[in-house]
Amino acid sequence: MSDRGRLVLVTGVTGYIGGRLVRPLAAAGYRVRAAARKPAVAAARFGDVAEVVAFDSLDPTTYADAVEGVDTVFYLVRSLSTSREYARLDREAASAFARAARETGVRRIIYLGGLGQQVGTLSEHLGSRQEVGRILAEEGLRRLSSARRSSSDRARSHSR
Repeated sequence: MSDRGRLVLVTGVTGYIGGRLVRPLAAAGYRVRAAARKPAVAAARFGDVAEVVAFDSLDPTTYADAVEGVDTVFYLVRSLSTSREYARLDREAASAFARAARETGVRRIIYLGGLGQQVGTLSEHLGSRQEVGRILAEEGLRRLSSARRSSSDRARSHSR
């Protein structure tokens, strides 16, 4: 079965990347649910092509409506601007969200992580992005697609 026609959730739709995914996904035949902390802002931009839902990665009570019936999630949120404790907040949000996604049958999470090799010292921000990717993968989803997978990760996944 083709992925087209399946329901995809795009988080962070008022951000740079999320805001550029909604229309192309809809044009490609996907049913799109656009999730944002400020749904009125998202509805003004995407209400003509997407179902808009309230979603705050730091508020697990908003997850159920966002992930219900979703096949694929584009996880494009981060807490960098909300607190000096953004790394901890991002870890907690990723863990809680991954569990909610797994429990409702989400098949795939596509996560845009930070680039950088996992050797040596990374900045706190890049280290946090990579940690969120690991958390999403370890919370039990059947498949994790990440824009930062290394060539050795890809080779391992193809050899299975």
